[in-house]
Amino acid sequence: MLNEYEIKKQMCEIGRRVYNRNMVAANDGNFSVKLNDNEFLCTPTGVSKGFMTPEYICKVNAKGEVIQANKGFRPSSEILMHMRVYEKRPDVGAVVHAHPTFATSFAIAGIPLTQPIMPEAVISLGCVPIAEYGTPSTVEIPDNVEKYLPYYDAVLLESHGALTWAQDLLSAYHKMESVEFYAELLYKSKMLGGPKEFDSQTVEKLYEIRRKMGIPGKHPADLCQNKNGKNCHSCGCQSQSKPKTEAASNADLVASITAKVMEQLGM
Repeated sequence: MLNEYEIKKQMCEIGRRVYNRNMVAANDGNFSVKLNDNEFLCTPTGVSKGFMTPEYICKVNAKGEVIQANKGFRPSSEILMHMRVYEKRPDVGAVVHAHPTFATSFAIAGIPLTQPIMPEAVISLGCVPIAEYGTPSTVEIPDNVEKYLPYYDAVLLESHGALTWAQDLLSAYHKMESVEFYAELLYKSKMLGGPKEFDSQTVEKLYEIRRKMGIPGKHPADLCQNKNGKNCHSCGCQSQSKPKTEAASNADLVASITAKVMEQLGM
């Protein structure tokens, strides 16, 4: 088991990974680790997560109040979001918030990640809904995230980014990687004409694999109770916009191409 200083070093390493993988820009992003029921380590506000050292890391209580912070450092302005996750999910030991480009693009477009397109995503991640928009650093975000906490281990934050949680920091970070990889593959497959989704029988086989593996966390394999007994991969999962018909999509594409051609011709 890691001691407190080793956890701080790990947080700095995760900060470098998040920064180098283009999951944050400038001073964006934040993450935290639970030490016990009333002590949590968290990244500071206003600093790049790619250049942290252990003395940057702050310690807060379950209310997000400072227990210890070196001069010039304050806890993340999003600490209340983290505390809400720990409050509602006692099994969680770490939370990661970042702005990975593909996943955040889906969050901005209002499109949840619910399509079953690859085994790894179905087994380890499940579906990723969108928590409604909230003003950063206010209780609006934790309030909007709360209803998803009993049923998921990751959410997109509308027009903001992504949030993942797990039993430890490395697992929470890996879940963020999985969200971004899923979003990137879904985006690129849409550019190639649309992904081929697994049928319900295939999804259920993958769910059964997860159950046998005993992977911790929440997942559609256990059926989301807030979805009237339907699993996420069959219910649409909080999609905020109605899909266009094929004819409408084709019409939009033709109009877009026509406009670009006319622009190039100076018409």
